[in-house]
Amino acid sequence: MKKRIFTCLLFWLLLLTKVLPAQVQDPAYNLLLQTLLSHSVREVTVNDAALKASTAIFLDAREKREYDVSHLKDAIYVGFNEFTIASIKDIAKDNPVIVYCSVGYRSEKISEKLISADFTNVSNLYGGIFEWVNEGHVVYDLYNQPTDKVHGYNSLWGMWLTEGEKVY
Repeated sequence: MKKRIFTCLLFWLLLLTKVLPAQVQDPAYNLLLQTLLSHSVREVTVNDAALKASTAIFLDAREKREYDVSHLKDAIYVGFNEFTIASIKDIAKDNPVIVYCSVGYRSEKISEKLISADFTNVSNLYGGIFEWVNEGHVVYDLYNQPTDKVHGYNSLWGMWLTEGEKVY
């Protein structure tokens, strides 16, 4: 009987983790993201993305000046306005790909383009690099050295970056 109850509880827990949308730590930031994003692509939390860091390819959908300040380890800069599928022609379409930007809006749009181009394992980093840093994960500068600096995009959006040193 205990085994059956445990199995049912485990089933419901797994179901809930698949049904509930991704979350960030700050409720106000989470509300902003729930409203801002269309949730048209699979979203991955910072902690889940960190666990996949050794197997996933990270694509940075921010502008070059943002990427130059800091980025996730081994992330490939693809930009937003200048992004083309041709720029990632060497990435297999079945590779796990996690796209990120400051908060998740630009990366969601790039993720949509990847899915339209038949990439099959694409996720958007929910909360973006801001949440990555807010949750204590490391970012790297152009010399692949850990840094506390993060481009805050502008002072309005930078308010959601609560850790690290904001750079504009």
